[in-house]
Amino acid sequence: MYKKILLPTDGSTYATQEVKRVTNLIDDDGEIIILSVAGKLTSSAFQSRKKVRKVNERMKREAEEAVKNMVAEFDDDLNVTPMVRTGFAAETINKVASEEGVDLIVISSSGKSGLHRFILGSVTEKVLKTADVDVLLVHND
Repeated sequence: MYKKILLPTDGSTYATQEVKRVTNLIDDDGEIIILSVAGKLTSSAFQSRKKVRKVNERMKREAEEAVKNMVAEFDDDLNVTPMVRTGFAAETINKVASEEGVDLIVISSSGKSGLHRFILGSVTEKVLKTADVDVLLVHND
């Protein structure tokens, strides 16, 4: 059993499988941190600051919604902490794991489709390769 588990989410529909695994692995008095990482664009000569700001705001709202939806999947008697951060996904996941002293990261092998599936796959791979704690890879079809 684990005292503190980090569960990154991208808002995909695979939450149920991850929730089952985390619920079975957490100590009775343990903490589950649900994290969504919102990307952050910077303005350039090709993009206006206003447009970039709107995209960043949308990405943050989507991350907040993903966390809210994942929290709702857990029983109320569990200690669940919602968290939204901005940055590069894999680096932020590992940074939060270190800062929060988690014992385990539970992450999906895939979540979204098309280009998003490729990107999530690379995030998962990078987390697996660079994490300083145990990582449970949840296979999703």
